[in-house]
Amino acid sequence: MSLSIRNQIPGTVTSVTAGEAMSTVKVRLAGGQDITAAITTDAVKDLGIAEGAAVKALVKSTEVSLATGPVEGISIRNQLAGTVTDVATGGAMGSVKVTVEGGELTAAITKDAVEALGLAAGSSVVALIKSTEVSLSL
Repeated sequence: MSLSIRNQIPGTVTSVTAGEAMSTVKVRLAGGQDITAAITTDAVKDLGIAEGAAVKALVKSTEVSLATGPVEGISIRNQLAGTVTDVATGGAMGSVKVTVEGGELTAAITKDAVEALGLAAGSSVVALIKSTEVSLSL
């Protein structure tokens, strides 16, 4: 299946915590960082997601926020450290490519944010992703 979602990072399920309607699935990415996906319990069952399963974490670029360092006092648990490899800006928006251990992410953020954060190739950043915005595929 082809998808428009460019952010696809391989990993292995390390735990599944099932709830009534939603479950959390923790995934160890190929580079060793962890990411949590909050998906429906039905999806966990339908896909047969279990500890040890090989999956891909999928995230739309519009759901990736960037910070110049780790952020405390925030509910976002997925904070992936990385390095900016490319920045492209247009009139209003920017596309920032970030290499993280085991993969690459693209963040679609405003041009103003790119400038305010001083983002350029080589900048250290932390990608912030809500667990509800992470999808999983087998």
